[in-house]
Amino acid sequence: MRTVLVLGGTGEARALAAALAGARVISSLAGRVNDPKLPGGEVRVGGFGGVDGLVAYLRAERVDAVVDATHPFADRITANAVAATRETGTPFLVLRRPGWPPRPGWEYVDSVAEAARRVAGRTPFITTGRQELAHFTRGVARTVDPPDPPVPGVTVLLDRGPYAVEGELALMREHGVDVLVTKDSGGPMTAAKLEAARHLGLPVVVVRRPPAPDAPCVATVAEALDWLTRGTGAG
Repeated sequence: MRTVLVLGGTGEARALAAALAGARVISSLAGRVNDPKLPGGEVRVGGFGGVDGLVAYLRAERVDAVVDATHPFADRITANAVAATRETGTPFLVLRRPGWPPRPGWEYVDSVAEAARRVAGRTPFITTGRQELAHFTRGVARTVDPPDPPVPGVTVLLDRGPYAVEGELALMREHGVDVLVTKDSGGPMTAAKLEAARHLGLPVVVVRRPPAPDAPCVATVAEALDWLTRGTGAG
């Protein structure tokens, strides 16, 4: 029985784990969310200890293939996975959903810090996660878990998707939001905020994705399954 290591806590990662009937699937979660949605099969939580730790894990578990289905902005684990699979000769694939198609009124920046500078003095709706929330001095932020420490001047709403346009409209109106700040995460789960911003005529500041890794990459679970069946030579 093949052993497939799936990196990531995304919806695509869970769908891939569920679809890999007949294989031993190990899903690895970073552990940054207190109550994550768990996939089926084996689950491990926490980092590997860098490239060397991941190399040791791949060898110890006799992993036949690795699919990186982490969040599009989880560039550190992706870089570590590229290096570790090259060292061990393990077939490696990146599964990344496409980013959102650009729209009029969208401004792209290269970091959350730059996004915060662009919206200084306004009331942003911040949907970039809790880890870099301290760059902002005002606004309303939605996160799965609360930031630690709290961020003065920023109202934090704890919630997780999927979201509906009607709810996003109500939230933006209630808090007097005049600009949306988001990462180019892609996918339908959190796209309602973009439609709500368009409906209200609000500008959107979008943090660009990190550069694509130097590795094979697909956009759908079906393509990843096809690669695992035919492309790795492990089928």
